[in-house]
Amino acid sequence: MKLTVRRVGNSLGVILPKAVLEAWGVGEGDHLELTERGIRPPARGGLSHQALDELKRSIALAVVRGFTPREIRAQMLANLHRWKNQGTWGPAYDEWQNIAQSDDDGELFSVMLGRDENAVRLRQSMPFVGLLPQDEVRKLNEEAGG
Repeated sequence: MKLTVRRVGNSLGVILPKAVLEAWGVGEGDHLELTERGIRPPARGGLSHQALDELKRSIALAVVRGFTPREIRAQMLANLHRWKNQGTWGPAYDEWQNIAQSDDDGELFSVMLGRDENAVRLRQSMPFVGLLPQDEVRKLNEEAGG
């Protein structure tokens, strides 16, 4: 699509077709990004906090459906051990480590699948990553993205 550069006051500008602006989800007062490659809508911030947690909860549910508590705990402990050695220890990892070292399946499933504030907080740092095949995780991400 060709755009014509026109005089707008003391400046020059272009007029973007309404259909393009609607497709981009921008309107009067919004901002666009100008790069060497052209004009484009701003990068979206991704999923909302609630949608992101629902994605993480769906990943956790797929893990619970596909693996035993013992397998989940083994993956968690392996990841936590590796992250600690790499110096990437996060604040929630101590809590996850205690959960992984206990034999309380109810507590494990509660934080993996619960909807309470503690479960939502802990799911932000899931140490059971790596159990699901990449294509399954990709599919869950695509479904969450709409």
